[in-house]
Amino acid sequence: MGCDARTESGPGCCWALPTGLLCAYGFFCSVRPSEPFLTRYLLGPRKNLTETQIYPVWTYSYLALLFPVFLATDYLRYKPVVLLQGLSLIVTWFLLLYAQGLRAFQLLEFFYGMGTATDIAYYSYIYSVVDVDLYRKVTSYCRSATLVGYTVGSVCGQLLVSLAGWSLFSLNVISLTSISVAFGTAWFLPMPKKSLFFHHAATRSFSLEMKPPLPGTGLLQNSCWGRWGRGKEFRTSLGLGQTRCQNLRVLKDLWRDFLQCYSSRTMLCWSVWWALSTCGYFQVINYAQGLWEMVLPSQSTEIYNGGVEAASTLLGAVAVFVVGHIKTSWAMWGEVALALFSFLIAAAVYIMNTVHNIWVCYASYVVFRIIYMLLITIAT
Repeated sequence: MGCDARTESGPGCCWALPTGLLCAYGFFCSVRPSEPFLTRYLLGPRKNLTETQIYPVWTYSYLALLFPVFLATDYLRYKPVVLLQGLSLIVTWFLLLYAQGLRAFQLLEFFYGMGTATDIAYYSYIYSVVDVDLYRKVTSYCRSATLVGYTVGSVCGQLLVSLAGWSLFSLNVISLTSISVAFGTAWFLPMPKKSLFFHHAATRSFSLEMKPPLPGTGLLQNSCWGRWGRGKEFRTSLGLGQTRCQNLRVLKDLWRDFLQCYSSRTMLCWSVWWALSTCGYFQVINYAQGLWEMVLPSQSTEIYNGGVEAASTLLGAVAVFVVGHIKTSWAMWGEVALALFSFLIAAAVYIMNTVHNIWVCYASYVVFRIIYMLLITIAT
């Protein structure tokens, strides 16, 4: 039998095709040279928005979509949600270019919230088409692709603004083009045949589930079996019943796993930190450009937002690479590192907010992002 990337591939099989396509998607989706200058663009004469009107809808739509997107990603087997992410980002940048008014911008924020909430599909797709022995390798490739793409986009944006004098509208056109290329690439991804929860047993024989239930095995199983043997017209109903039972079983398993995971003090501690730190991270990166605009208005001087974003991403990637090769017991030293680095993060944010010097703000932001990437890696 030939190698098929759409099946459960072994280490010697074709894992390069889906990995390469997914990395290409992640790279082009992250090449957005306009993002470091987004606040300047929105506050400018083309959009004429105020600082209080920027970002809140994105925050709440992202939060509301997280859990349903998590379930839909697994149920639909990843690829459709990857395509949804690409489409959402295309709509976002199209509205960013041509829409006017507060309502249109709020709709834009909703689609951007959908685009960021569906990130889970990008980071989990690859595990359904490669062997477990390749998980670490393909994870590094996929994460590196997004980091490199974001760095390239930030550097290009800074160079085009500072040296070539391009308008911010032109940078958004480049961003839309790059995202469209990513969306086109996603169509060629192989469709997975399995997923973590809903489809992990799709190829399993139904012989065990189609046996009559033993006495006392429960109402749910009996209801699934009850129509068996009543004629051909009930076979479709039986299949639907089995699907319904399977979905209920998945939700029950998720709830059981949730209780089991968070009964661990260590898991609970790191998970609470992850949730709070991610919330803080989004707050800082969303409003950092607004702070920089207050410290040094971009209309009157040259700004270097793109260079700062590129430097923080690149140095953060180096820090992640280094910590990945440190041989230490994070179970023993993890909470000490968590407390120490969390304090440094808080200090960086405090300094950025109180010292009204643009270079101090830039440096504090770089330190903040490096430490955050470092801690997220340790937590993982």
